[in-house]
Amino acid sequence: MTRQRLIIEMGMGVDQHGQDPTVAAKRAVRNAIAHNALPGVWEVAGLDHPNQMYVDVQVAVPYPEQVRKDEVLSVLPFGQKTLTVEAGGMVTVGRAIPELEDKNDDMLIAVAAVTVSVEK
Repeated sequence: MTRQRLIIEMGMGVDQHGQDPTVAAKRAVRNAIAHNALPGVWEVAGLDHPNQMYVDVQVAVPYPEQVRKDEVLSVLPFGQKTLTVEAGGMVTVGRAIPELEDKNDDMLIAVAAVTVSVEK
């Protein structure tokens, strides 16, 4: 059996305050899957349960070594999940607000691609 891709969705996420790449990555994944319905998983691919699909996530974010991978994958409600994190995204200058526990003026931007596949 080989995997066949059904869908690839892209998203972007930003941590404006806190400088946490995990927050930006989670928001990027959530953005990628926010408006999806996958009837093809049942109607075309013939799966009985959404946990039978494979969900492979690729995230590009500043400071990838700081990403808490289990937290990013927790955004996905179903599937056999994998996550690849790589350096990328963007750091841009925002405004530090002490009450929000900012460390500096940085805003972290992440991008994500979420691929859903099935065995055929």
